[in-house]
Amino acid sequence: MEKLRPGKGERLASSHTGRPCLPWSQLLLLGTLLSCGLGGSAQGPGEWTPWGSWTRCSSSCGQGVSVRSRRCIRFPGEELCWGDTHEYRLCQLPDCPPRAVPFRDLQCALYNGHPVLGTQKTYQWVPFHGAPNQCDLNCLAEGHAFYHSFGRVLDGTPCSPGLEGLCVAGRCLSAGCDGLLGSGAREDRCGHCGGTNDSCLFVQRVFRDAGTFAGYWNVTLIPEGARHLRVTHRSRNHLALMGGDGRYVLNGNWAVSPPGTYEAAGTRVVYTRAASGPEETLRAAGPTSHDLLLQVLLQEPNPGIEFEFWLPRELYGSFQAQVQALGRPARQPQPREVELPRAEPPAVPAAVPPRTLTPAPDPCEPCPDTRGRAHRLLHYCGSDFVFRAHILGRQHQAQETRYEVRVQLVYKNRSPLRTHEYVWAPGHCPCPPLAPHQEYLLAVQRLVSPDGTQDRLLLPRSGYARPWSPAEDSRVRLAARHCPV
Repeated sequence: MEKLRPGKGERLASSHTGRPCLPWSQLLLLGTLLSCGLGGSAQGPGEWTPWGSWTRCSSSCGQGVSVRSRRCIRFPGEELCWGDTHEYRLCQLPDCPPRAVPFRDLQCALYNGHPVLGTQKTYQWVPFHGAPNQCDLNCLAEGHAFYHSFGRVLDGTPCSPGLEGLCVAGRCLSAGCDGLLGSGAREDRCGHCGGTNDSCLFVQRVFRDAGTFAGYWNVTLIPEGARHLRVTHRSRNHLALMGGDGRYVLNGNWAVSPPGTYEAAGTRVVYTRAASGPEETLRAAGPTSHDLLLQVLLQEPNPGIEFEFWLPRELYGSFQAQVQALGRPARQPQPREVELPRAEPPAVPAAVPPRTLTPAPDPCEPCPDTRGRAHRLLHYCGSDFVFRAHILGRQHQAQETRYEVRVQLVYKNRSPLRTHEYVWAPGHCPCPPLAPHQEYLLAVQRLVSPDGTQDRLLLPRSGYARPWSPAEDSRVRLAARHCPV
């Protein structure tokens, strides 16, 4: 129940006992709980005054402390107010000059040349950090094997060199995400101070596509806004990361990058590779400022790549659509072509009635939608060759499809192209499919086997293959302007 106070223009009435009473309109609200005639009094905590203004920062450079206070107003018989009378917050000023004297050193130096310990002897004092309470002004006498505590350090003094935390009222406190010292407030996985992770979703998956050839395979898109990214696997394969401009951040262009920290999409990506075993990890706090493409450079069958990150709820739908448009190798194993031994044809009985042959259903699934400027720009910038090709023929070979093409116009090439080339696509049902006797704009990659015995042009699954037209020609030339040189 709210405590009643005399408002403006009101005055306390008196009962026959001589004690002050509340106005009758307020007494009706209290009912039988409070009674002037019985001399009852309101119990409970008092009330706080509004917070005062923040003081100036305790330091002139670097980190310091600012404080504000309030007072507890209570009537006789009421308890003390619940809460603190002072609130401290971190204030951050420009860094101190390189040769500036530390704050604790200045406080110890105030006692230089002054008698202490009840004698007339004087000493030169420097900070001593081995004492139990790090927020006491513990100073060591230079040239002597003893230290003396001069009481508490001033508010805003660092608790210990190189560590977070400032001394406030004799206690070492760290600032929460709200900037208040000792509040304990922390950001949730969504980046909200004091939140409960209810504004973002946890994405956790395992990429298990094994691949049928050595080379780069798309794993997933890491969307803009992703936080707390973690990727790990155990194999001789290598994780690769590509920026939205088509430039590799690490392990690109068939070159393995050293472990370390890499700047990408506005965050720091920590790349580790175990020296004692085939394990790699990627970690990034985020949030990412733009999309990243996670790939794997296959050298052996993929045992599984685990990846996880947190994503704002409002971005999850677009992330799902982008992943579907990105395209991956076929998940279902394709039947291998094998030669069966010939057998003698069975004897055909006489008068066999004619039967109608029904065509076998198409075993190929529909290809994902790969339209859009972002898809064109990603594959154009990340490819080795972009050219206009006339499809002369198509041949299925086990787990791959080989296209025979005639190169008619080259837009981009990192090595010479011949007029007559072969383009390989993974799977018995390649995506996108290329129809014979048609013209396409193709963006392909050059894949050289580790032993150097195979040198191929690869059209990635769900890669860039558009029917050629003057409009598509203009779009490709425009995309070339946005790729890094």
